[in-house]
Amino acid sequence: MSARPVLLVASSGGHLAQLLSLRPWWRDRTRLWVTFRTPDAVSALDGEDVRWAFHPTTRHVGNLLRNTWLAMRVLREGRPSAVVTTGAGVALPFFVLAWFLRVPTVYIEVYDRLDTPTLTARLCRPFTRLFLAQWEEQRSFMPSAITVGPLL
Repeated sequence: MSARPVLLVASSGGHLAQLLSLRPWWRDRTRLWVTFRTPDAVSALDGEDVRWAFHPTTRHVGNLLRNTWLAMRVLREGRPSAVVTTGAGVALPFFVLAWFLRVPTVYIEVYDRLDTPTLTARLCRPFTRLFLAQWEEQRSFMPSAITVGPLL
């Protein structure tokens, strides 16, 4: 790769759809994706550079370890300029390792949580350089976040 890629990490489904909606921002950048190999993700990311993560991630220690190993390989080989996520659980090992490697991290809280942060946002908080909120109400639990408006 000629330029260091932006690493876009998300669970498939709505989390991935929110990152895909940022196409005007990422379309002219070198990028690398990490998500789950599901029919919607395979279709949506056709032609993109993708590394398939292991799921489920909730309460599955084996897949947490597999995804941590994947994060080590992707971060070492891809040398991303930043890691961006909308969650969910797959993001955690990428954020922790990116923090250790001093790779900037951007967490975008999902659009459907207005009263409390997602579990992934709480877990990734210590390893996040920039929080983005989709609703002003989300700043009640993420006061340092920048409100960017809804992505979908």
